[in-house]
Amino acid sequence: MTGRVIVVGSVNIDLVVSAPRLPQPGETVTGGRFAQHDGGKGGNQAVAAARLGAPTTLVAAIGGDAFGERGRTALESDGVVSGELVVDPAEPTGVALVLVDAAGENMISVAPGANAALTPAHVRTALERLAPAAGDVVLAGHEIPTATVREALRLGRAAGARTILNPAPADGIDRSVFGLADVVTPNRAELAMLATAEGRRIGRRGPVPADPVAAARTLLERNAEGDGADAVLVTLGSAGAVLVRRDGDPIEIPAPTVKAVDSVGAGDALNGALAACLAEGLSLEEAARRAVVAAALSVTKPGARGGLPTREELERFLAAG
Repeated sequence: MTGRVIVVGSVNIDLVVSAPRLPQPGETVTGGRFAQHDGGKGGNQAVAAARLGAPTTLVAAIGGDAFGERGRTALESDGVVSGELVVDPAEPTGVALVLVDAAGENMISVAPGANAALTPAHVRTALERLAPAAGDVVLAGHEIPTATVREALRLGRAAGARTILNPAPADGIDRSVFGLADVVTPNRAELAMLATAEGRRIGRRGPVPADPVAAARTLLERNAEGDGADAVLVTLGSAGAVLVRRDGDPIEIPAPTVKAVDSVGAGDALNGALAACLAEGLSLEEAARRAVVAAALSVTKPGARGGLPTREELERFLAAG
């Protein structure tokens, strides 16, 4: 029996310039192509889960503007339930300025707008209506206020749902937040930030280990209150990911080789697919393996959502592998 995916996160419109290379500070690079895409990590992750067949609802905030209406329409067209979108007429819908080079690498700057106005009270009201339960998955990203993320994870865990934290960006997140997650999904940079903050908090000396497994284990340690993540899935770009659990050896998950066009949204593809697979009842290891493949497929087309695979596309790729 398939559970639901409840995503708590952001909605943005991505304004994208694809250029031969990324500029250095103070440099102008010409010859790029402009495109406008629907985005925001929360919206992308919700679409990623919905395309894989999971019943998916997004809890987020948009502005009372044309971008907000565009964002809602795009979500609904991909099967995401949008009834828990908060409309804030005093704020614009979030906007991301994205630069992408010829190799698919990117730089992103975000003006959060209405995303910053999503409060813990909004989340409490939404989750009270949605009534998450065992079998459901609550996935929270950090392009919204930290207190709101914490409340989403707290309520999800209290209801018996699986909880996933995508700590992107990672600044401001501590054990009181990631300790409420069954799975934390940082990339290398985010993991280093989380592990460094934890080391300083408990007085640990020395640099953060370069080994992602060693760094991930610092997030699994429980404090006196019993807070600590249960598993960390560290994303490694084109190398795939490594799954570090409280019990058992780490599991390296290689990514399939694909031709990268645009890496924007790869992390969102992984998180949405991970949530969808867990809601379907798959084990964490199997869900992580399928999520890595979904992330690889997502970079083969432009736009944060352009390459997010459908269930049929993912199954076809896995069958051919």
